[in-house]
Amino acid sequence: MTKFNEFYHQIALTPLAKWLEILPAQLSLWEKNNEFNRIFYKCNQIIKQLPLLIPQKLDLLHGIYAQKYNDICTHQLKNIERLLINLNPWRKGPYFIDTIEINAEWRSNLKWQRLFPYISPLSGRTILDVGCGNGYYMWRMIGAGAKLIIGLEPMQLLFYQFEAIRKLLGNERRLHLLPLRISQLPALQAFDTVFSMGVIYHCRSPFDHLLQLKNQLKYEGELILETLVIDENQNNILVPTKSYAKMKNVYFIPSVSELKKWLHRCGFINIRVIDINQTSMDEQRRTKWMNRESLADFLDFNDSSKTIEGYPAPLRAILVMNK
Repeated sequence: MTKFNEFYHQIALTPLAKWLEILPAQLSLWEKNNEFNRIFYKCNQIIKQLPLLIPQKLDLLHGIYAQKYNDICTHQLKNIERLLINLNPWRKGPYFIDTIEINAEWRSNLKWQRLFPYISPLSGRTILDVGCGNGYYMWRMIGAGAKLIIGLEPMQLLFYQFEAIRKLLGNERRLHLLPLRISQLPALQAFDTVFSMGVIYHCRSPFDHLLQLKNQLKYEGELILETLVIDENQNNILVPTKSYAKMKNVYFIPSVSELKKWLHRCGFINIRVIDINQTSMDEQRRTKWMNRESLADFLDFNDSSKTIEGYPAPLRAILVMNK
């Protein structure tokens, strides 16, 4: 697949090289399966219309701020904004592209602020971000000095949102989003840090997911796991009957103590909880960039401490551990 050729060359002489035995065929199959897909075609056309821009000032440490573009006028910025809005819905952000603010559903900078001070320094690290969405956190990892970041995200739209942002931020090649699931990876054991945020509760087999994460880490590598949890005063595990906060693909929500047992059973060490946070409507909400249902629509209209199904409202924990 030609659009990934540069990436193949980039990893050919690294510990990731054995991945090349299967990766090109996987990505070629993805492209072939989507060749006549309407969303695939629409997104491709949008990316082609976006200009390749190089900002004179790019701050990825304190947020995602791109400023001072040469030879770009207000009319061009309005056209870029129109193209980006056509990639709706934007779930993760915010992104600031000159005067354009992509005010996404999630204020992902808040979660990053909660975890960043408590993880190992990312400078010089090779990182895997599983279920990376449109790549927001990957850009923040670049701002923290990461050497190479690979994100996994099977959803087509999010792949193209990432490619759109990359084109507008100077075509940075230290980060790559691959339209794959972690179950499609061999046991690479090559990453210094692995992130899995907002993924495990969507897995029918959470133990398989944890072992797949472990199999990507180097010895003593670090895993950052972010997930829904229930209060310790509730049952050990919540198994939603049909849906949770209108999400039908939520299977298991453990307490933190139960989650720690899972992690110990999978062989992780130095397990520590760095944050427990009740999701607020200040952090997750509707915007013009994501004008579909959001947190306010998922909660009981008369009691915001419960979901619309009557379960405890979303509570999220971040844990850090080592292989």
